[in-house]
Amino acid sequence: MLRFYNTLSGKLEEFQPLEPACAGRAGRVRMYTCGPTVYDYAHIGNFRTFVFQDILRRTLRLRGFELTHVMNITDVDDKIIRKANDAGVSIQEIACKYEEALFADSDLLSLERPGKIVRATEHIPEMVSLIERLAEKGYTYASEGSLYFRIGKFPRYGQLAKLDMKGIRPGARIEADTYEKADPRDFALWKACKPDEPVWEAPFGAGRPGWHIECSAMSMKYLGESFDIHTGGTDLVFPHHTNEIAQSEAATGKPFVRFWLHAEFLIVEGEKMSKSLGNFYTLRDLLAKGHKPSAIRYLLASVPYRRQLNFTFDGLHQAAQSVERLRNFQLRLRTEKFPDGQSDALRERAERARQEFDAGLDDDLNTAVALAAVFNLVRDANTAMDRGEFRRGDVPAVEALLERFDGIFSVLADDDRQKLAALKDKLEVAVPVGNGYLSDSQVEQLLAERRQARAARDFARSDQIRQELANGGIIVEDTRDGVRWKRK
Repeated sequence: MLRFYNTLSGKLEEFQPLEPACAGRAGRVRMYTCGPTVYDYAHIGNFRTFVFQDILRRTLRLRGFELTHVMNITDVDDKIIRKANDAGVSIQEIACKYEEALFADSDLLSLERPGKIVRATEHIPEMVSLIERLAEKGYTYASEGSLYFRIGKFPRYGQLAKLDMKGIRPGARIEADTYEKADPRDFALWKACKPDEPVWEAPFGAGRPGWHIECSAMSMKYLGESFDIHTGGTDLVFPHHTNEIAQSEAATGKPFVRFWLHAEFLIVEGEKMSKSLGNFYTLRDLLAKGHKPSAIRYLLASVPYRRQLNFTFDGLHQAAQSVERLRNFQLRLRTEKFPDGQSDALRERAERARQEFDAGLDDDLNTAVALAAVFNLVRDANTAMDRGEFRRGDVPAVEALLERFDGIFSVLADDDRQKLAALKDKLEVAVPVGNGYLSDSQVEQLLAERRQARAARDFARSDQIRQELANGGIIVEDTRDGVRWKRK
């Protein structure tokens, strides 16, 4: 039974989509995730949330649901405008640069692409239409060319963030805004044009959309006026998601989203991440220090999303060791020669591990429990191999669990160097990828040459080939069952 902690209700709830299973087809989940504002490189706190969202979508598919997943890109914003003006370029040039960087970074972390990527500047008509609906119902007012939402007219305002509106004076500032408004608690739906800012025409005056209206208009266009899941970081609960609910439900009269899921903050070495503290890291910063994408993904996924993640370099090294342990076990499983037969005890052990893995994910994506299930099985299977108790017939059940695991965590493929080599021209940082990446076929060809050299007792050439492989990031192991190799 899949359960999520719903920020809206403040409770753990069983999840079923609005479109349930029927006539032999799985239920369909409609999900919206808040993407980035593309004015700079995404930092590891952003990627903590993106990895959580990736695990969520993979788990939904593992449970058999069909998935319609939409993610927005905010490509018009105060920060983008300032950066474009400072550089003397268009906002499109800034946004395109950092959107491309986002997806290059996402590929390195094995983040699946949402089914639909939507950009704010491509949906201005939808935003204007939604604002007009709100205006018709009396939820808006104009001030100096801008249009605002009247919070006082929406009685349920603040339910998501558990705000006590009675305790907030009308003069209290809820959201910083340089535009004039009747009540500082209100928020801008449409901002009056200013010099050196992009502008769009609208029936209520030339200007540009406020931030909050973007997500409401785009999510409802592609997912309907009510849908299943909306996710983001906890920093978005208020005011962004709170304002989304207010303007969406005020316009439609329907519940906006059933399940709200929020990832907790990431801190670095016990402190808030900050440029002034020197502990602010983008993914590219970590890659330039020689850390592998798979280790970074593993660390970001290892702590359940509703718990604060303390990012440390010791933790990152441990994550790399954990990934290496799993890869070595998979290599042993595939290359070692086991006796014929099958062990009932190991088959039952693998099935129990599968159940524990699934139970962890079902319990609000408890990745710590899911990982423990896999590593406990790896320990027991390695022990059985060392004792000569592991049989050839035991391999499929264990391999099936590893495949199930990697469908969620996606770290087993030994392709870090390959990814870095393929994207190094886009990363704009010096990333150590070895003296030259070697493909699998190149490795096998060199190993074949090495076998010939050893057979001819040309040990100088054999050692030379081993060094060539090492320069390409390949470790060669001579075992009783033959030669095994793996990537550093």
